[in-house]
Amino acid sequence: MHPAPSVIAFTALSGLGFGYLFFLGLGIPPALGWDAFRAYLVAFCLSVSGLIASTFHLGNPGRAWRAFSQWRSSWLSREAVVSAVALMVMGLYAAGAILQGEIRAGLGIIGATMCLGTVFCTAMIYARLKTVPRWNQMLTPVVFLFFSLTGGAMLAGQVWSAVCLTLMLTATQALHWFVGDRCLADSGSCIGTATGLGPIGTVRLLEPPHTGTNYLLHEMAFKVGRKHSRRLRAITLLTVGLFPCTILIAAPAGYLATGAALALHIVGLFASRWLFFAEAEHVQAFYYDRLRPKRKYPGRV
Repeated sequence: MHPAPSVIAFTALSGLGFGYLFFLGLGIPPALGWDAFRAYLVAFCLSVSGLIASTFHLGNPGRAWRAFSQWRSSWLSREAVVSAVALMVMGLYAAGAILQGEIRAGLGIIGATMCLGTVFCTAMIYARLKTVPRWNQMLTPVVFLFFSLTGGAMLAGQVWSAVCLTLMLTATQALHWFVGDRCLADSGSCIGTATGLGPIGTVRLLEPPHTGTNYLLHEMAFKVGRKHSRRLRAITLLTVGLFPCTILIAAPAGYLATGAALALHIVGLFASRWLFFAEAEHVQAFYYDRLRPKRKYPGRV
């Protein structure tokens, strides 16, 4: 699928911000006064800027408020509702830490839970799409949560937690790619299922459905070269896993080291999120004969 910059920024920045708010909600680090103000300013700026970026991908951003109306059936609406509640609860929690110099543990735990819930809802927007087999797997929300928690741990200065989370994130990301590469073939989708002509026999496209390009071809049939995909995967694993872990273990108590590890993590985060969208194969592309499953099924091509 087409990797829109607004959606990449939305999923990356909001996840990073809510991950930081999760640790702050647990009182990690126990910041008060001006220290708390600086910490919450960074966390809220990341979270809110990510949510705002998501509106730029809408056809009519002025109607973004309608995202709250379908919370019973839509993960997008649930994400909007849960994120609003999380920000309100954490706003009250931050006000107590900044203005009154006290940490309200119960309120913080509720806010931290809602922050993780927001990241989970964001991931489920994609994980529930059966039309994109690569996303439609249990590992999708796990990867989103690990990215959020790892970035949050680095921002919160929790070095050894960040090291452990980084190792788990790297393994999960590699497993997500391994499983995702097989999801399209395992789904059974093909040009026969896309056109509804599969039961008749072998289906071949003689001419394209349109003489020119259209929105669906632009959004649903984007394809990244295998060479570029492998290179970006290697960059992701290095910047998310090996390099940050090496830096954090070599200099666990230094702010400079933590900042360098965080910068590398963000590079890997954006590379991973770009691949998340660029490598996603929408079954709609079968209708235009733009996809080739690696396996063939009886009566289908």
